[in-house]
Amino acid sequence: MTGEPIPVIIDCDTGVDDALALLFAVRHPGLDLRAVTCVAGNTDVDGVVRNTLTVLERAGAPDIPVARGAARPLIEPARSARHVHGTDGMGDLGLPAPTRAPAAVDAVTLLHREILASPRPVTLVPTAPLTNIALLLRTHPEVTSNIGRIVFMGGAVAVGNATPVAEFNVWHDPEAAAILLTAGVPITMYGLDVFQQVVVDGPEVHRLRASDEPGTRLAGDLLAHRPTSPGGPAEAEEAGGLGDAGAVCAVADPRGITTRLLPVEVTLAPGPSRGQTVVDRRPRPGESEIHEGRREHALVDVALEVDADRYVRLYLETVGR
Repeated sequence: MTGEPIPVIIDCDTGVDDALALLFAVRHPGLDLRAVTCVAGNTDVDGVVRNTLTVLERAGAPDIPVARGAARPLIEPARSARHVHGTDGMGDLGLPAPTRAPAAVDAVTLLHREILASPRPVTLVPTAPLTNIALLLRTHPEVTSNIGRIVFMGGAVAVGNATPVAEFNVWHDPEAAAILLTAGVPITMYGLDVFQQVVVDGPEVHRLRASDEPGTRLAGDLLAHRPTSPGGPAEAEEAGGLGDAGAVCAVADPRGITTRLLPVEVTLAPGPSRGQTVVDRRPRPGESEIHEGRREHALVDVALEVDADRYVRLYLETVGR
């Protein structure tokens, strides 16, 4: 590794895999985690703040500012994913309450302050519904002058999880995602197509869980929370996906993903396709463009392939520091 660490701000809805992402960001020497902002998503926003502070404590992180953000999407009511992440959003691991306190400012204020205060352009990494980011961009558009790139975990080229076509983070607040795509800065979409491929196998998860170091052990417990092969042999049951942490791996090591610059838009109309990220992979215009003219689309670096083994190695090397 050469050069100075990359200034990074994570916007999250901590959650199991957001916690994995935070553990990685704190410990990777090539990343300078400057702030964390919290938004409703996997659980309610107060639970997200609590979980975030707890993870940073367990990771032995320095006193990184953490701020509470939006309690609900721009238009829709909040709809949690506790059925995936547990009642507390952290796999119901019974973790102690944090002793740290959140910042005295709200998430948008903290984002504005930390982005403009950074001596070098910030990489913004949203791993959650994009409500805070949309509010920031609409309230303080000047921040884009010091955002080098936004790498967001969200969307899907092929199959969704919240619906057959929509991924949870975008589905939770489609209007916010649409605003993100107009940010006017380089954007990388780390969607379900690559998200689901990066899996830590059972023996490695077991090794992490046996560690005496609190942050490393927490990573193992979180990975084991969601088995990738329920009903299989014990080592397969303990295997777990990195999920959101893969997006932070892509910041530290962008050569691990293959991207294409493609037009992307978010479906906002009510109905079964609401929240879908429509990614245009056609080599030439179709009849719609020929007869009706081209529409404006955001151009996004869409992750289409991932070197899963590379990111698993990177993650294990980093959280074991």
